[in-house]
Amino acid sequence: MKRTFLFLFISLFLQNCKQQVPVTKDAAIKKEVAAVLNNWHQAATDANFENYFSKMDSISVFIGTDASENWTKEQFSNFSEPYFDKGKAWDFKTIERNIYISKNKDVVWFDELLATWMGKCRGSGVLEKNNTQWKIKQYVLSVTIPNDSIQKVIKLKK
Repeated sequence: MKRTFLFLFISLFLQNCKQQVPVTKDAAIKKEVAAVLNNWHQAATDANFENYFSKMDSISVFIGTDASENWTKEQFSNFSEPYFDKGKAWDFKTIERNIYISKNKDVVWFDELLATWMGKCRGSGVLEKNNTQWKIKQYVLSVTIPNDSIQKVIKLKK
């Protein structure tokens, strides 16, 4: 009886150990970066100007959906401020996101599919860790176009 109990106890203990997967450094980095991006999008939803722009590096670039929208942080904040001041910026919800990590672990790049007022959009960008904080260096927002509709869009652009 004691042997059976001991065997069951050891078996359960070992099975439990297998189920506990240690958090890797890459997983921790992805979690940190996802939190920065989620908070950044939420700051726009909440029209929190300071919180939104504090996530961007001083030399960051925001590339919008229009060909003319290749903005420095200062240009983008000047464009955006009136929307934030009115209490309504934009509301982007992440549908899916992929995060990739450099070998030295201080640069990441990502792509994300977003639900927006424009329909599904694609965001992509680069973050760099400065001391203890991840900062957005570049963000690119693109409107997605279904392949079946591309010819119509090409005609509209001409």
